[in-house]
Amino acid sequence: MGMPDRSRRPRDPNKRAFNIVQEATGEEPKYDPGDAERGKNPAAVALGRLGGMKGGKARAAKMTAEERSEAARKAAQARSSKNPS
Repeated sequence: MGMPDRSRRPRDPNKRAFNIVQEATGEEPKYDPGDAERGKNPAAVALGRLGGMKGGKARAAKMTAEERSEAARKAAQARSSKNPS
């Protein structure tokens, strides 16, 4: 297992500032109990990740070459319209 993708600190700036002050003064930081990482069901996370890992490949395998080409064309057009440079 590697390092976590996100910090365990709260997203709310006021709560984050409070925790930083606690850390600086040597007090034990109190993390937000509503933290998204703590509230997730590990089995549901694993199941969702499993579907997400194979979703794009399975979809591409079911599409014809013409359908894949059209999807790629739409994606390229969406990317170019998002960043007009």
